[in-house]
Amino acid sequence: MTVARIVLLLIGIWLGWYGISALFDLPPADLGSVAIWFAGGILLHDAVFAPICVAAGLTARHLLPPTWWAVTACGAICSVGLVLIALPVLDRRNAMSSNPTVLDRNYPLGLAVALILVWLLVFIAHAVSSRSGRGHAHSWKPALRLPKIGRRAAHDVISTRAASAAHRPARHRRNDRAAKQAPHKRAR
Repeated sequence: MTVARIVLLLIGIWLGWYGISALFDLPPADLGSVAIWFAGGILLHDAVFAPICVAAGLTARHLLPPTWWAVTACGAICSVGLVLIALPVLDRRNAMSSNPTVLDRNYPLGLAVALILVWLLVFIAHAVSSRSGRGHAHSWKPALRLPKIGRRAAHDVISTRAASAAHRPARHRRNDRAAKQAPHKRAR
C-alpha cells in the first residue's frame, strides 16, 4: 500500500465514524426514518435501477457500433446524474409562495440545456476519437483456439500443451517464441 492509500483509508474511516456518531445523536423516530430510507435506497437501486442499466447497456451494445460504446456510456452516466440532481426542483415552481426567490430559475430549461450539451460533447468526442484513430473497436481474439470437442476434453488439451511445453529444454522454448513472432516464410 502506498502512503496515499493509507491516508485515504484513514480519512474514509474517520468520515464513516463521523457519520455514524451523528446518527447516535438522533431521536429513535428519526433513526427509524433513516433506516427506512437507507433500506429503500438499496432496494430501489438493486431491484429497479441496476436491472434497467444492465438492459440498457446490453441493448446499446447490440444496436450501436463498437466505436460508440464508450462515449455513449459516458453520456448516459452524465445524463442520469443530471436528471437525478434536477428531480427535486423540476416541478416545484410554487412550492414556497412566501419566498419566491428560493426556486427562481427555469429548472426544466436548465436540465434540457445541460443534457443537450452533454450529448453534443458525446458526438464531438466520438468525432475526435474516430479521426485520431483511437475510436476503433478492438477485436477480441482468444489466445488459444479450443477444439470443439467438449469442455473437459478442451481442458485436457490445454493441460497437455502446457505440460509438454514446460518439460522442453529452455533453448527450445526460446525458439518457439521466436518462431511465433517471426513472419512465416513459404518455400516457392
